[in-house]
Amino acid sequence: MGHTFTLRQRGGKPRDSGRTHLLDKGLGRRAVEDLVEVAGDVVDLVKLGWGTSLVAADVRERVHQYRDADIEVCLGGTLLEYAWLRGELDAYRRWVEHLGITCVEVSDGSLDIPPDDKLAMIRDFATDFTVYSEVGSKDADTIVSPSRWVEAVHRELEAGATRVILEGRESGTAGLYRQSGELRMGLVDDLVHSGVATDRLVFEAPGKTGQVWLLRHVGLDVNLANIRPDDAVAVETLRLGLRSDTVLDVLGDDTSPSRGPR
Repeated sequence: MGHTFTLRQRGGKPRDSGRTHLLDKGLGRRAVEDLVEVAGDVVDLVKLGWGTSLVAADVRERVHQYRDADIEVCLGGTLLEYAWLRGELDAYRRWVEHLGITCVEVSDGSLDIPPDDKLAMIRDFATDFTVYSEVGSKDADTIVSPSRWVEAVHRELEAGATRVILEGRESGTAGLYRQSGELRMGLVDDLVHSGVATDRLVFEAPGKTGQVWLLRHVGLDVNLANIRPDDAVAVETLRLGLRSDTVLDVLGDDTSPSRGPR
């Protein structure tokens, strides 16, 4: 029996905003089946983290499981950086095509890739794939000024990236975050007010504290990434105001209890 609750309206897939990107570190086929069954409608993209696609078994089958559920799949940007360093970008392209993946993440968070080389990769892959570029370093000791973040976002969108992912790591202790895990709120504000539409930005937010802050201050339809698979439903409840952290953001002043039928 279906529920009769009134919920905040959420657009269906494909979504331009309010996107939820999960990080898959090596789920098996049965785990993917369960994830798709429970949360397939609220997940927009799954990233197969860093180089796990070269190690985990049955990767091609799992990619098809996701895609059959209308969930985009991409490989972690670190694998592309590895291929760039070894001069094996053609091998990377063949691997992506073999897996049936239509999205490519172009990053420079692990290696010092010259900006011109990164922009060239974005332009090259954008001819055949949806490109998500990533800005920010994975090194917690590397602090990049907000102006450089903003400049990089503009450059990479102009080069052909569909969206720009804002680095936060799996741990939430680098890039957008201080080593303590605290969000760099001033940086977020500069990015939000940079002249780039927020639906072109994807904020990595692996922890609940960061998720709640971004949802409340950027908007309930902010794009969030590096979400753990077992948090997919929890994040959706935050977007809908079905959790104490955001209930007032969704309902506003309309908080009087229902009196029921008269």
